[in-house]
Amino acid sequence: MQQNTVVVVTGASPLRLRAVAAIPADAVIVAADGGLDHARAAGLAPGVLVGDLDSVTAASLAWATEHAEVLRHPTDKDATDTELAVAYAASLAPERLLLVAGGGDRIDHAAAAIGALGAPGLRGVPVVEAWWGDDELYVVPAPRDVILPHRPGTTFSVLAMHGPCQGVTVTGARWPLTGVDLAPLVGVGVSNEVAEPPVTVSASSGTLTVIVPGGL
Repeated sequence: MQQNTVVVVTGASPLRLRAVAAIPADAVIVAADGGLDHARAAGLAPGVLVGDLDSVTAASLAWATEHAEVLRHPTDKDATDTELAVAYAASLAPERLLLVAGGGDRIDHAAAAIGALGAPGLRGVPVVEAWWGDDELYVVPAPRDVILPHRPGTTFSVLAMHGPCQGVTVTGARWPLTGVDLAPLVGVGVSNEVAEPPVTVSASSGTLTVIVPGGL
């Protein structure tokens, strides 16, 4: 059965209160291992716990055993707990998949978590977003676009974090782009600004990540 919004809670830091307040009341909550502790501390009650369960506390694991579905994976595995949780969320065929983390993670963990949102299995999900700390992210596979309604002067960046992107076009920005090819993680699209909202970002091929620092 399709779910409107599925939220995956991950990360090593407490969730921002304003992020928790913005989660839809009817969202399905999936916790990635120790993300369960942060979810419960924020007043959320995940229905599913996914991972090898090496970082969740004993108290939260006991809670999950009684109140949630627990999908335990071996410690020796190729995928991260966040990747596994995101894949499970995608299997529910949501209209929107939202990854929420408090931030403050190791850079390799953060990069892998955000990278999970570009997995081929998510191309069928209409909207893929992340709230990482106070930052807002949109993951946009071509030929879709993303519209940013933020006020003029808002900083945003457009990055190819999941492989090369061709035909990148940005309108409504201080520095517009038209049909630009972006190599992975180059600075061409970094630190742009909203000029005439709404800003529209699109590509002819590839998967873009649009980041609005402090956008949440």
